[in-house]
Amino acid sequence: QVQLVESGGGLVQPGGSLRLSCAASGRICSIFAMGWYRQAPGHERELVAAITSGGYTNYADSVKGRFTISRDNANNTLYLQMNSLKPEDTAIYYCKCMAYWGKGTLVTVSS
Repeated sequence: QVQLVESGGGLVQPGGSLRLSCAASGRICSIFAMGWYRQAPGHERELVAAITSGGYTNYADSVKGRFTISRDNANNTLYLQMNSLKPEDTAIYYCKCMAYWGKGTLVTVSS
């Protein structure tokens, strides 16, 4: 069983930045691709960014150039650096490894 715990969410003004973290239990996630997803009220959950164990990345078009996904395999941690945040980035952000999901962390972008 893999446990994923997200942190780093909060309230930020438009144009601001946040860095999300996802701590994974054990070391199994270090050999699999991991991803960040988000779900806004009234919307389906969507992929934000993903990264392979070797560091190859892909991003949703809506966040390209603003968000950066990274991972620290030695410490079993996944990150999402979010810059130039917009109100439409408001959502609960979830970490995923294999079929496992974290409980999410809320990001609110508002003035």
